Amino acid sequence: MRDIDHLTAFILEAKAKTYVGGGTALPSCRRGSRDIGHGRGQWSYLDSYFGGTDFAGQEVVWNTGTPVWVMNYFGRIILPDLIDSHCAGTVIQAALATMYSQEGRFLGGMRYDHGYGLYVDESEGDARHFRGREVIIVDGQEAYELDYRGGLIRP
Repeated sequence: MRDIDHLTAFILEAKAKTYVGGGTALPSCRRGSRDIGHGRGQWSYLDSYFGGTDFAGQEVVWNTGTPVWVMNYFGRIILPDLIDSHCAGTVIQAALATMYSQEGRFLGGMRYDHGYGLYVDESEGDARHFRGREVIIVDGQEAYELDYRGGLIRP
């Protein structure tokens, strides 16, 4: 297995066990941040974000203590009359759980129909370098959006 395959497998594992899997919150690493993480062997992962309805965050993966991968994101509720943060979170967690477990990937190309709305995630690239956007469509309108980008980092 190539290094990028090991990294991708760990990212999937970490994402599935943290936000999507209801992982335990960690002490805040920055004033006001909400943090959740996962580690196994030489690998560690941290998702640290700020906000609620409108939010921004960063995910980082370390290998033997060296940061090797990062993803930044910003999301927001566009139409609060159509969806609130609780419903958006429910849709996102269900869609991502499906993407991680059934499709074995963490990047876009996903449509997931949920009672609260249609989740659509589109991206380009792979774990080395990527960018994408997820939305939730309610009554034919984009009610939630999130933009993300990231990839390998080098000293």
